[in-house]
Amino acid sequence: MNKTLALALLGSSFFSFSALAVSPQIPAQQQKQVAGFYQYQAGDVQITALLDGTNFMSPALFKDISQKQVLEILKKYYADQAKGVQTSINAFLVNTGKSLVLVDSGAASCFGPHLGSIMKNLIASGYKPEQVDTILLTHLHPDHVCGISKDGVANFPNATVYVSQDEVDYWLKPDQVKKLPKEKQDGYLNTVKMIQQAVAPYQAKQRFKTYKLGDEIQGFKVINTTGHTPGHFSYELKTKDETVVFIGDIVHSHTVQFDQPTTAIEYDIDPKQAVQTRLKQFANFAKNGQTIAAPHLPFPGIGHIYSADGKSYQWVPIHFKD
Repeated sequence: MNKTLALALLGSSFFSFSALAVSPQIPAQQQKQVAGFYQYQAGDVQITALLDGTNFMSPALFKDISQKQVLEILKKYYADQAKGVQTSINAFLVNTGKSLVLVDSGAASCFGPHLGSIMKNLIASGYKPEQVDTILLTHLHPDHVCGISKDGVANFPNATVYVSQDEVDYWLKPDQVKKLPKEKQDGYLNTVKMIQQAVAPYQAKQRFKTYKLGDEIQGFKVINTTGHTPGHFSYELKTKDETVVFIGDIVHSHTVQFDQPTTAIEYDIDPKQAVQTRLKQFANFAKNGQTIAAPHLPFPGIGHIYSADGKSYQWVPIHFKD
């Protein structure tokens, strides 16, 4: 070998090794995500999606489908099967220019420390809790209502809370528990206790109100989507450029229940009606192209519903905009 070339290669090798040897130490991988909010402009309305956290559900919670089928669907979507079926818990802050409306409020601490980030994400997004004047609840399950208060104090002191009269009748009438099978009464009463604690500060200030189908609140039209609970309602908001529907819990999984929309979930109080509602609304959304805001689809939970055959559906998330 040419002596000059050999020295050059040796020098090159030495230089590369030295460069590696003196490289700064790589820092430890970071474990915390960025703040969980995403702002979406729908015409003249700004929607801020707020992440409360993520949860995992057992495949056994899905009805009329085998656990094997559930796992096959998860595999098809490249979803992590080890922990179960992932679901987001989202809420939506809507700035209409005239009102600041919160649709659902997250679970807060009702289901453990892995949830409860709505308040900090709302503040991180540039808003303040006291600026919220209206809270629309799709229904009174704890993962939608617990976030409105903490330790007996309203988290949104200037807001009025709205929920359907049918929902209040089911959860907050003392004699309702007697109508349930005995094996379901304890679970019902535990849920009622969480609901009562959440709404109490608003009731004390006469800021807890009910509505009926056909009513409109701050420009939001009430839509009948019963089944998941007896008084479950969704909200339609028409903006300058598009129609947005805040669908509540007509769906819990972007994998299982889009692939197999006739699949109910254990949390549905009337599973048959819940499936009928999902099929009707999915067909409507796929045909007419409304923008969907969903509390249990992957954060930010805003997108569209597509179907090629009218039997199975696909969740199409919005494209990121800066």
